[in-house]
Amino acid sequence: MPRNLRCLLLAGSAAAVTAGAARAADAPPTPATEIVVTADKAGLLERKPSSTVFGLKKPLIETPRAASFVSDLTLDRYGIQTLDKLTAVSPGTYTASFYGVPGSVQIRGTLAENYFRGFKRIEDRGTYATPIGDAAQINIVRGPPTPLYGPGKIGGLVDFEPKTARDEGRFLSEPTGEVTATLGSYQKKSLTGQVGLPVDLGGVQGGVYAYGELDDSHSFYRGIYPKHQLGEISADFDLGQGWTTAFGGMGYHSTGDVQTPGWNRLTQALIDNQTYFTGRNTYLSDLNHNGRLDPSETNPPNGFYPYTTGLYQGYFGFTPSADPRFALDTGVGTTKLSPRTVFVSAADFSRTGTATYYYDLAKDLGGDRSLKLQLFYDNLSNKRFVSYGFPADYHAWTFESRLVYDFSLDALDGLVTSKDLIGASWRHYKGEQKETYDSGMIALDRRDLSFGPTATDIMASPFEAGSGVGWETDIHSRWDDAGVFATSDITVAKKLNLVLGGRFDNFSATSRDTGVFSFETPATVSAGKGKWTYSASASYQLGWGLMPYATYAQAAALEVEQAGNLRPSVIQANGWVSGSDLSEAGIKFQLLHRTLVGSIAVYRQDRTELSGLNSAIIGTRGKGVEFEARYLATDNLSFTFAGDTQRTEVKGPDHSVVYLPAYTVGVPGAQAYGGAYLTFDFSTLPGRQHDYEDTLVPHTVLSLFGTYTSDRHGWGQAGATLGATYASKTSALVQNAVTYPDYTLVNASAFYKRGAYEVTVNVDNLLDKLYFTPDQDTYANVGALPGRGREWRVTLKRSF
Repeated sequence: MPRNLRCLLLAGSAAAVTAGAARAADAPPTPATEIVVTADKAGLLERKPSSTVFGLKKPLIETPRAASFVSDLTLDRYGIQTLDKLTAVSPGTYTASFYGVPGSVQIRGTLAENYFRGFKRIEDRGTYATPIGDAAQINIVRGPPTPLYGPGKIGGLVDFEPKTARDEGRFLSEPTGEVTATLGSYQKKSLTGQVGLPVDLGGVQGGVYAYGELDDSHSFYRGIYPKHQLGEISADFDLGQGWTTAFGGMGYHSTGDVQTPGWNRLTQALIDNQTYFTGRNTYLSDLNHNGRLDPSETNPPNGFYPYTTGLYQGYFGFTPSADPRFALDTGVGTTKLSPRTVFVSAADFSRTGTATYYYDLAKDLGGDRSLKLQLFYDNLSNKRFVSYGFPADYHAWTFESRLVYDFSLDALDGLVTSKDLIGASWRHYKGEQKETYDSGMIALDRRDLSFGPTATDIMASPFEAGSGVGWETDIHSRWDDAGVFATSDITVAKKLNLVLGGRFDNFSATSRDTGVFSFETPATVSAGKGKWTYSASASYQLGWGLMPYATYAQAAALEVEQAGNLRPSVIQANGWVSGSDLSEAGIKFQLLHRTLVGSIAVYRQDRTELSGLNSAIIGTRGKGVEFEARYLATDNLSFTFAGDTQRTEVKGPDHSVVYLPAYTVGVPGAQAYGGAYLTFDFSTLPGRQHDYEDTLVPHTVLSLFGTYTSDRHGWGQAGATLGATYASKTSALVQNAVTYPDYTLVNASAFYKRGAYEVTVNVDNLLDKLYFTPDQDTYANVGALPGRGREWRVTLKRSF
C-alpha cells in the first residue's frame, strides 16, 4: 500500500480505512491499528475524536478552536516528563519559573488550569510537580473550558487522560504490561510498572489497568532532592443492555519539591557573566542559637530607631535611609556563580499528598442518545517551608457530580444535523490555607549564595514551637457551584459548522481568616452570585483540506488562591467571581493527503488574576498569533513545528504589593542586600501608572522537532528524535530591569527495540546552554532561576 494512502487513512474511521484500502489495492483490508503503527511512528496524529474542547466528540483538526494533543508515544519519543516541556509540541505554552516546581503551565501568557478526565483539579501553581507518567494522552486547550467542564478562565487548560483497559474504544483482548527502570545524571533513579487485564464475566465485559511509579532522585540544583510515589488504577466495564461503568483512582505522594527563587542579588553582570556580588551582614545575630533568625532577633542592637521587627523598608519614590541591618560587612566582593547553586537550605522542605477518585455510569438509550452520571473527588495536603521566609500549610478537597444527556437531531432530510448535550453539575470545595511572610522578615537578597545558608538568613516559621512566628493568614473557605449547561454542534450541508454552548452557574461562598495578621471585618464573609458563560464558534469546509474558523467566548471563574480557596477580602470587595473574554480566528489544514496537518490562529483575550502579597485583582490583555504543524514526511520520518508570537499587557492601575530590587530604589547593593524593599502599590512606580507589558513572557517561542523511526527488521527497530526550542528575551517588570537573553535549547533521544525489550537514551539541553527564566508573582523582580544544564537518562523497558 502506498505511503500517502496509508497516511490518508489515519484520519478516517476504521470502516473508512478498510474501504479505502480495499479500493486502493485488491488486497485484504488492513486493520486500522496496524496502519497507525506503520505510518505514524511518533504518535503525532489523532487516533480518535476528542471531547476536551466542546464536550462532544470531534477531531481536534475539525474543531473550530485552538487545541493540541500529545499522545503517550510522543511523550516518550520527545522525552517530555513535566508539563513545562509541552512547549515542544504545543504553541503558546511557554512557562516561566514558578520557583522551579512544574505544577501548571502558562498558556497565552496566563496561568492555565489542570483537569483530570474533564474535571478540574485543586489548584497547583507550583505546590508539587504534576505527574504525567501515566498519561495516555494530554490535551491542551487554548481558550476557555467547555461548558460541560464548568466555569473557568479564558487562557487555557491541560486535560490529563489516564491509561485504561480500553484500547482506542475497545477493551484489551489479552493481558499487557511493562516495567521500566531509569538511571540518569544527578543520581536519577526511577521505576515504573503497568499492567492491563481483560475481564470476561459472561454478560459483563471489561478490563482493569494499574500503573505505579517510584522516583528517588537528586536534581541539577544542589540541595534539592525530589522523590515521589504514584499509583493509579482504573476499571472499565460494559454491563450489558447498554449500561457501562468506569471507576478508578490515583494517589500521589512527594517530598523534596522544594520551591527555590534561584538566584538573588540580580544584576546584568550576573546574568551576562555569572558575576555574583558576595558578602554577608553580621550586624544581626542568632542570639538563642536555634539556627534561625527569630522576629525578636531582627531588632537592631542598641534600639536603632524607628525599626522594630521585619527586614524590609517601604519604597515611596525616594531613596530609603540607610539601615545597618541591610549593609554587607564581611566577605564583600565578587565571584563566579554556578547555575547549579541556587537559593536552598537543609531546613527547606515540601511534603505533598493528593488523592483523586472518579466514577462513571452511563446508559445507551439508542438512536444516538445516552445518559451519563459522573462523580469526581480530589484532595490536596501540602506543608512547605522556604528558608527566605515563606512557610505554608494547605489542606483542601473538592467533590463534583455531573449529569449529562447526549442526543442528536436532523432536519431537512439530513441537510442540517446536530449533536447536542444538556446537563447539570454541582461542585463543592472546602479548604484551609495557612501562610505567613514571617512578620516582614522575607529578605531574598540577604543570603550570600556563594557562601551558603547561615543562621541569620534562615527565617523562623510557625512549624517550630516558640519561634515567635504565627500564621499571618489562616483562611478557612468553602464554596459551592450549581450549574446547568448545554452545547450544540450543528452541521449544515456538511460544510458549515456551528458550535454553540453556554452555562449558568449559581455560586455561594463563605470564608474567614483567623490569622494573626487578619484585619477582616466581619470575621466571616459570605456571598452569592449567578453568572452566565457562553461561546459561539463557526467553521467552513472550503475543500482542499482547508477549514477557516472564528470563535468568541465569555467565561466566568472564581478568583481562587494557591489551594483553591477564596480570600475573605476578595469576597468582601465583590471581586471573587470574575469575567473574561476571547476573540479568535484561524484556519486549520489537512494537506498532502492528510500527511501535513496543523493550524494558524490569531487571538485576543482579556482576563483577570490575583497578584502580589495583598491578592490584588489585576486585569490582563493578551493578543498573539500561533502556528502548529505535524508532518509525516515519509513512512519513517516525521516533523512537528509549534510557534507563537504574543504580547500580554497588565491593565493599570496595578495596586499589587511586590518586592523591588536594590537598583530600583537607588541603594547600592553593598548597602542593601541584607534586607528587602517593597512597594505597597506597584502603580506608583515610574511608567507603571497605566497599562504595561508583562515582560516575563517572551514575545516569540518556536519549536522544531524531527523523528526518524526505522521499519521493523530481524535485528529489531531503532529511531531517534532531535529538536530545538527557541525563546526570545524576557525581563523583570520594573523600569530598567535586568534582561534575560534569548536562548535555544536542543534536546535529543534515541531508542532501540528488539522483541520485548527496549532501551531509550534522552539528553536534555544537549549543548549545555545557560539560560534564565524570571520568577513569578511577588518576587518576579528580585529572583530568576537558571535553567537546568545538560541532563541525560537511560531507560530500559520490558514489555509483556
